[in-house]
Amino acid sequence: MESGPAYSRNFKQIAKAVTGWNAVGSSSALAAELVTSRVDLIVAVTPAAVRAAKEATSKIPIVIAWWGGPDLVESGVVASFSRPGGNITGVHMLAVTLDEKRIELLLQAVPAARKIAVLTHEGILFEPMLPPIRKAAAALAVQLHTVDVGEAGGYEGAFDTMAQKGSQALLVVASPKFDPDRKLIFAMAARRRIPAIYGWDFFAAEGGLMGYGPSRAEMDRRAASLVDKILKGANPGDLPIEQPTKFALGINLRTAKALGLTIPPSLLQRADQVIE
Repeated sequence: MESGPAYSRNFKQIAKAVTGWNAVGSSSALAAELVTSRVDLIVAVTPAAVRAAKEATSKIPIVIAWWGGPDLVESGVVASFSRPGGNITGVHMLAVTLDEKRIELLLQAVPAARKIAVLTHEGILFEPMLPPIRKAAAALAVQLHTVDVGEAGGYEGAFDTMAQKGSQALLVVASPKFDPDRKLIFAMAARRRIPAIYGWDFFAAEGGLMGYGPSRAEMDRRAASLVDKILKGANPGDLPIEQPTKFALGINLRTAKALGLTIPPSLLQRADQVIE
């Protein structure tokens, strides 16, 4: 990527619309403000931000970091992954597909679990992601129930709800909302003695039981590379949507021991990082 004063000046003109947990209405207002400000490029994270940016402009380049939700093509965000068309390109985190895999991994660690909670926020944003996850859980003879942080009145209320519903394990969906709150979630899961899996492998190194997902650093680099290409003149609609190709599993044995869990050797052998 180019460096130096000229590039720095260009980069400072980029407006980043990070509205991962904001209501669609506020996303729309922010997108409209960015368009009025005549920014050079918009980076939109999560479906609400992407939809708002797409509706606000067909001219300003948009680089997306798609965490999940309806399929990009089926929802009309892009024409295809190989040739998005219009003014949009970006990276796709494969959140739904990976959540199905996370449930499988969680059940290998906690094979007796038959009721799994799915921690969400602003359920309307996540509802389109849930049918395939529920289908995968049903095939494994597991019952899923969502627990919305907002509806439960915060994390304390959410974990109270999990206890009331008899949750035996927890899937924390990958979301910008939960990133800054992860240490609090780790602590509550430990206190309530509920095994949990998270959307990024490094969450295990920070205290979570398990984490599985793509390299976020790699995906950020790819998004930054797309920004760089566009600022140098590339047409975003001609730049393919990029997807992760490498995935990592992290397991924290200290957390497992505190929960009274014995992680099967077969699962440990699959882990890319084991914290002892």
